[in-house]
Amino acid sequence: MKHLLLGIVILTLSGCFSDEDRIYTVDELMADEVLLAKITSECRNNPGALRQTPNCQNAEAADWKLRLERMNRALGG
Repeated sequence: MKHLLLGIVILTLSGCFSDEDRIYTVDELMADEVLLAKITSECRNNPGALRQTPNCQNAEAADWKLRLERMNRALGG
């Protein structure tokens, strides 16, 4: 009975956290440019509240790295 109750509590709590609460790494954002664009857009639309959040900082870093990679490829590197 205790295990059943514990299982129900865990399942209930796991539904409280969505992907929006997840902190993405720079590498994850570089690999998924659609997600990067979404997070970057949200951060630019509300910089006062979101600028210092980990996802916005990681998105900014990922965007910068992708731009550098593109420039390097364009210059033949």
